[in-house]
Amino acid sequence: MQTSGVEDVSVPETWKRLEGDPKAVLVDVRTRAEWAFVGIPDLSKINKDVILMEWLTFPDNRAVPNFVERLSETLTAKGVEKDTAIYFICRSGARSRMAAEAMTAAGYRNCQNVREGFEGPLDANRHRNEVAGWKFSGLDWVQG
Repeated sequence: MQTSGVEDVSVPETWKRLEGDPKAVLVDVRTRAEWAFVGIPDLSKINKDVILMEWLTFPDNRAVPNFVERLSETLTAKGVEKDTAIYFICRSGARSRMAAEAMTAAGYRNCQNVREGFEGPLDANRHRNEVAGWKFSGLDWVQG
């Protein structure tokens, strides 16, 4: 699915692109609680760090004020240009899509959504990490 100029990219393809493009970055838009209790993608094998920037607050699930401005400042400080590939990840791909669309609207021209997210969709038993996602794919991650 592709709307608003944001491409949905599978987890394995995201890893391949992050590995192959030294400028590409990964932005995790989950909450601090998710980072702490579920884990964070580990990009150390490719000498990169994940940018952690909440899209919604926990536990009230409100939009974080000034998300675009805060992330823009962080990206600028890291030398990320507006045409750099930026991959957005959340739990299952919904919040990351909204964040990618917001950054696209702010002038970032190469925003991608990690389709399956960190934990993937719910399976038939309503469990995550059983069907798809960063963890399911066997990619490195660390406890936050």
